[in-house]
Amino acid sequence: MSQNVLSVEQLNAVYRTELYGIKREVKVINDISLTLKRDEVFGIAGESGSGKTTLIKLLSGTHRAPLTVLGGKVSYDFEDRDACTDVLNCSRADLDSIRWKNLSYVMQGSMNVLNPVRKIHKSFIDFAYRHMDIPDKDDFREAVVTYLAKLRLPAEILNSYPHELSGGMRQRVIIALATICNPDVIVADEPTTALDVVVQRETLNLIREIQGQQKNTVLLITHDMAVHANIADRIGIMYAGRLVEEGKTRDIFYNPSHPYTQHLIGSLPRIGDSSHKEGLKGNPPNLASPPTGCPFHPRCPRAKKECSERNPAMEMIGDEHRVACYYHGAK
Repeated sequence: MSQNVLSVEQLNAVYRTELYGIKREVKVINDISLTLKRDEVFGIAGESGSGKTTLIKLLSGTHRAPLTVLGGKVSYDFEDRDACTDVLNCSRADLDSIRWKNLSYVMQGSMNVLNPVRKIHKSFIDFAYRHMDIPDKDDFREAVVTYLAKLRLPAEILNSYPHELSGGMRQRVIIALATICNPDVIVADEPTTALDVVVQRETLNLIREIQGQQKNTVLLITHDMAVHANIADRIGIMYAGRLVEEGKTRDIFYNPSHPYTQHLIGSLPRIGDSSHKEGLKGNPPNLASPPTGCPFHPRCPRAKKECSERNPAMEMIGDEHRVACYYHGAK
C-alpha cells in the first residue's frame, strides 16, 4: 500500500460558458500536481478567487458543467478498494459507492446544507446507513447515538430539525456525518466560516481530535493562515488557479519563499507588533485573460523581465518544500 492516499498529476480545468453567442473560457486550475499522505492534515490557502473550492470539487468528483477538465489525473489509493482510483473517470455508481465511506466532503457553508424539512436522524440515514453494514435500523440509530456521544453531542438532537440547533451544533452534526463512516479522506471546505472565534476553536479541535483517532487524511481549505498554523501538517499556497508553494507548515511560516506566501505570512497580526501593515498592491488577475508568464508578476515587488515571459515551474528547494518562482527566498 502506497504512503500516499491521493496523487494529483498535471490537473487543468476551465469554466466554459456561452451567452448571447459569446463564448468564454476561464482557466481556473492550471497544471496542479500534489500528493496527500495517509494520516495527515494538508491545508490549502489563498485569497478568494484563487481556485481553492474549484480544486476540491475536482478532487472530490463533485464538479459539474460548465467546469470542464482539460487534462490530468486524480488518483486515490483507498485501503479497502482497488476500483475507481481516478475520480475524474469513475462512473456515477462508483463515485456513489466511495462517497462518505472512503471520501467525505464538509462543504462550504455546511451549516446550511442540512435539509430543513428532515430531522437530523433522517440525514444520518441518507448519508451513512448504506455504508455502515448495520441492517437493523434500531441498531444503526444506537451506533449513531454512540458516535455522537464521542463528539459531545446529545442523542436528543436526532429528533431535531436543523433550525432548532445553534450554528455550532449544526457544524458538529455536519462533521459527524462526514466522519461516522471513518473515511480515508475528509475534504473540509472553509469549515469555520460564519462561526465565532470560540466555536471556530472548538470546531478545529474536533477535526484534529477525530483525525488523530481515525488516522484519516484531512484536506483543509481556508484563506485563514492562523487556522492552518494550528491544524495543518503541510500547506499548499494557491494563486490564480496555480499552486505556487508547498511545504511543511513550519517551513511555510518560518521560511516562506514565494513573494505571495511572504505577503500572506507578513500580513498576520502578532502580539507586540505595532508596525504598519500594507496591503498587496493591485488586484488578482482576470483568469479569462490572464497575464503572460507568472500570474503574480504584475503585483510582485521583485518581478523581472523573465517573470512576464515564462511561467516558472515548481522546484524543490528543501525537504518537502517546493516553490514556483525564479527568485524564491529573496526578501
